[in-house]
Parts: sequence; structure tokens; C-alpha cells
Amino acid sequence: MHLYLRTHVAAPPAQVWQGFTRDLFLALAPPFPPFRLLRFDGCHRGDEVHIELGAGPARFRWNSLITDHGTTPDGTYYFVDEGRKLPPPLRYWQHRHLMQPAPGGGTYIVEDLEYTSGNGLLDRLLWPAMWAQFAWRRPIYRRWFGKPAKVTAALPAG
Repeated sequence: MHLYLRTHVAAPPAQVWQGFTRDLFLALAPPFPPFRLLRFDGCHRGDEVHIELGAGPARFRWNSLITDHGTTPDGTYYFVDEGRKLPPPLRYWQHRHLMQPAPGGGTYIVEDLEYTSGNGLLDRLLWPAMWAQFAWRRPIYRRWFGKPAKVTAALPAG
């Protein structure tokens, strides 16, 4: 399944890229499921992020590897994390993080992810929960990087 969300923030792409830190990662965590951060190396190729999901006896590890990062000719910063050890029912996870220059200023933070459980019906049933987990991030991004000013059309003088 594919999920794509875009959030406009006020800060420029380079500043947003620099802001993808351990502290932001912790701030972005939704209230459910409970999780504990075990390792956060950063957002550069070769870095790893390890978390433990759940509570009590139902705990699952999620380990991701940053497989790519860089800047494109248009000024978009990006990094890609891929699941190496995933909690059930997930079998595949690839999450592209894009920080695109927005027309008129600021940045579009893009969450572009693909996942599968290996079962198309289950993937579709998981989609609303996945969407909610990432939509949760929108106001947090705006608190960290600023809410963009409203763009108003100028009226002709006369």
C-alpha cells in the first residue's frame, strides 16, 4: 500500500533537514502504540533507528536502516528509511522523507511510504491507522518549523 502526506511549514528546506533530530523523532511519536526509542543514529545513509513497540508481554522490535539521503538539484532534501525488523503484521516498509522547497517560501515536508503485510485486504484495513499515525505529525511539524503565512492574492490598484 502507498501513503502520501504533505505538510507546509515556514522554515526553509535546509533548516528542516537540520531539524530531523532525535528530539524531533521523539516529539513525532503518536500516543499509541506505546514505544521506547532504543537507538537513533540520525538520518544519513547507514544510520539506524531501533524502537520497541507495545507494553507488557506484547512487545515488538522495529529496526530501520537509512538507505539513502541527499539533496536533489531543485533543493529538495531527502532521506529514506527501510524496515529491517518489523512488527507483525508488517513484512515490508519503505518511508521516503522529502523536504521540498515550497513556492512562495517554506518547505513541504512529504511523508511518502509504502508498506505491506503480504495480504492486500489487511493492507487496506491498516491504511486508516497508518494515515492517522502520520497525520498526527502535521501540527508537530508546524510547531517545530513554523506555520506558513497565509498567501493572499494582491488586488490591482485602482
